[in-house]
Formats: sequence, C-alpha cells, structure tokens
Amino acid sequence: MDETVSLDLAVEDFSSEYDIETLIEKINYEDPAFLIGILVSLAVVIITIVLLKYLLGSKTTRNAVLLVGLCDSGKTLLFSRLLLGRFKRTQTSIAENSAIYKAKNERGNSWTLVDLPGHESLRPQFVERFKASARALVFVVDSALFQKEVRDVAEFLYSLLTDSVVAKNAPSLLVACNKQDIRMTKSAKLIQQQLEKELNTLRVTRSATLTSQDGSVGGAVYLGKKGRDFEFSQLPMRVEFVECSARGGQQGDEGDADIDALEKYLAKL
Repeated sequence: MDETVSLDLAVEDFSSEYDIETLIEKINYEDPAFLIGILVSLAVVIITIVLLKYLLGSKTTRNAVLLVGLCDSGKTLLFSRLLLGRFKRTQTSIAENSAIYKAKNERGNSWTLVDLPGHESLRPQFVERFKASARALVFVVDSALFQKEVRDVAEFLYSLLTDSVVAKNAPSLLVACNKQDIRMTKSAKLIQQQLEKELNTLRVTRSATLTSQDGSVGGAVYLGKKGRDFEFSQLPMRVEFVECSARGGQQGDEGDADIDALEKYLAKL
C-alpha cells in the first residue's frame, strides 16, 4: 500500500516538474515583444483596479456635510430648517446631530448632514472625528454679532483651514452669514473682507511655528500663498459666501426661513 502511494506521488512530482519545464521552454521560444505586451497589459489591469478602488472609496466615505461655527450662530436651527422645512426651538448642543439630507436637484443626491457642537471645549474632538468624511464645510456665522466675535470666528476658521486632513481633501467651503433678518447685520461681502484681514494677521503670528521642509508641523499647513496677503481665492477648495436667515424674518419664528442660497449650494455638491 505504501509503495503504491509513493509511486503516485513520484508521478505527480514528475508531471508537475515536466509541466513547469515545458512552460519555461515555451516562454523562451516566444517573441519578446509578445511577452512584453502581456506584462504591460497585466500592469495596466492592476493599476486600473487600484485606482478604481481608491477613487470609489473616496467618494463613498466623503459624503458628510458638516455644519460648524461658534455657539449660538444658528447651526442647529439651520439643520432643522434644511431637514424639516420648519422652525424648531433648539438649545446649545453637546453632541452632534446627524441625518440624511436629500439635495434639491434632479440627481437626487443625498448627503449626511452633521451639526457639530460649537462650544470651544467640544469643537476640537468633533472636528477631529468627522473631518476626514467631509465633502463640504458649512461655516455658520452670526452676522449680528460678527464684529464682536470676529477674532473667535477667525481663529476657529484658521484651525480648520490649516488642518492637514482638510487641506488635503479640500472639501468645498460655504460661509453662511446667518441672522440676516436682524437689523444692522454685516453683509456677506464685509464679513469676507474682515475675515481675510483677520486670517492674514493670524497667519503672521502663527506661521513662525511652521518649520518643517514641507511647510507643515503638528498637522498644520501654511494658509494661502507665501509673500501675499491672504485671500480666500488662494485656498485649494471652492469657497462661497452667502447670506441667510434660519428664523422667520419679520413674520417671527413661524415665518419662512431665507435659506435658498444654502439649498442651492448643497444642490451643486
């Protein structure tokens, strides 16, 4: 019995060795150009599969629209208006709110709308958690209190724009100048101009810490272009400023919100 098994194994080994030798001989007799063509074709197939996996993976993971901003800027009310289409009383958030938002366009795109807490002690951890999945950032500004809060607004925005992950992914940025229903509010154009000046000042005071050869340190990147005053047009992402009002305007809380510009922006993502 053992002799029979040994004989079978020997035959299999001989057959395998013979097949390999035969294959090698056939390859040696083939035209080199033909073999190179096969190798190039295989390489193209492999590279294509890798690229498709990378691109499709990026599209499926970066599907979040993050509502960010200081406390009481109106993020949560905008979140409710976009999802429910009506006024809803809110309170300061200590955790994120998230829901699926269907864009108002023919494609019917859907995004995960995420309202992040605006408290200074909570912002960093929630930004860190969601920044990699951001397809867009909606930075909500209280237009009525902007003059008072301009420094805090600029510092938060600076931390976002110089984050290495945000800079690499380059999600589109919308600065939503909220509470335009209140008298004597700042316009979107004025807010943009003042933010550019404040961000330029912050860049001067903080850029001394950027010492590595690639212009980054501690997960931060240089804001804008060196040797030039900062402008939002220098950023790697698309940037827009719009005016909006999450409240009901002159008709009070029950009136229609003025968020058309915000909805049009989300429809273009």
